[in-house]
Order: sequence, then C-alpha cells, then structure tokens
Amino acid sequence: MRYPLLLAVLLSIAPLLAQAQDRYGDRYEAERYESEGPPLENVNYSYADVLRVDPVYRSTRVAEPREECYDTEVRRSSRNDNTAAGTIVGAIIGGALGNQVGKGDGRKAATVAGAVAGGVIGRNIDASNNPERVYSERQTRCEVVDDYRDVRELIGYDVEYRYRGEVYMSRLDYDPGERLRVRISVTPARP
Repeated sequence: MRYPLLLAVLLSIAPLLAQAQDRYGDRYEAERYESEGPPLENVNYSYADVLRVDPVYRSTRVAEPREECYDTEVRRSSRNDNTAAGTIVGAIIGGALGNQVGKGDGRKAATVAGAVAGGVIGRNIDASNNPERVYSERQTRCEVVDDYRDVRELIGYDVEYRYRGEVYMSRLDYDPGERLRVRISVTPARP
C-alpha cells in the first residue's frame, strides 16, 4: 500500500518540478543576458565532464623586517680639556716677564707678547699633566634585518575536461567541480 501512494505523490510532483526547472532556466537566461549581452548567433551552452583539476601556485619571496640587538664594547677616550687655569697662570707669568723688558711702548708690546706666549706655554704644560684616559663601556646597538620566507599563493586551476569525446585543457580562476559549463560556438569554415 505504501509504494502506490509514494508513486502517486511523485507523479503529482513531477510536473511541478519541470515547471520550476523551466522557470529557473528562464531566470538563468535573463541573468546571462544582463551579464553577457544579447545571445550571439550560433552559440549554445552545454556541460563537459571534468577529468582532472590541478591547483596552480605562484611562489613569492617575502621579506619580514625584524629588529636585532646586540651588546658591543665601545672604546672611549677622555682628557680633561679644562686647561684654562694653565693658560691664565702662563699668561700672568709671561706678562710679568714681558713687562721687565724695554721702556714705554716697547714695554707694553713686550707685556702683551709675553702674556700670549706664556698663555700658550701654560696651556701646553697643563695638557701634558692631564694625559688622555682610555676606557671601554658596553653599549647595546640595534639594527633592522630582513628575514625572508617563501609564500605559495593559489592563482588558479588547470582543468582537463571532456566534451563529446574530445579532451580540452583550460586555466580557470575557480574549481569547477565534476561538471563544467562550456560555450559552444559554431561558425562555417572554408573548404
């Protein structure tokens, strides 16, 4: 009793399914018309069986910057460059000695020359009494370095498919699955 009832239900639904298929096909053709324009002469659409789908990758090398820090020893030197005291004392002594030479304007010139010479001598003596000191200190230095890595990017699919016994190959930007919709165009050829 169940099987005849099931068969009756299926037979009553079949015309509705066919009608829905026709409506869907009409809607599909309308959408295709909007996206592809008016149908071309001698162009039809059908389906081909997909035999193989191979993903196609492109490898690119990508730089990733990172900061790398390290400790290093830096040598420094220092000298007490405060030689003003030696210069002043030298200028005073040189000026006093220059003042002992000559008379009048000559004495003034000798005082000035003695002060200059004494200042230079005093500065040099003070510098030699404060020798240069060398010391080292640890310093952290950082620099940016690039690490490289290879990245594989999917760029498409090589698809092998069969239509009416002939095998074709195309590169697509999507995986078509088991069936591929194909456009068939027929044009006359010269003999």
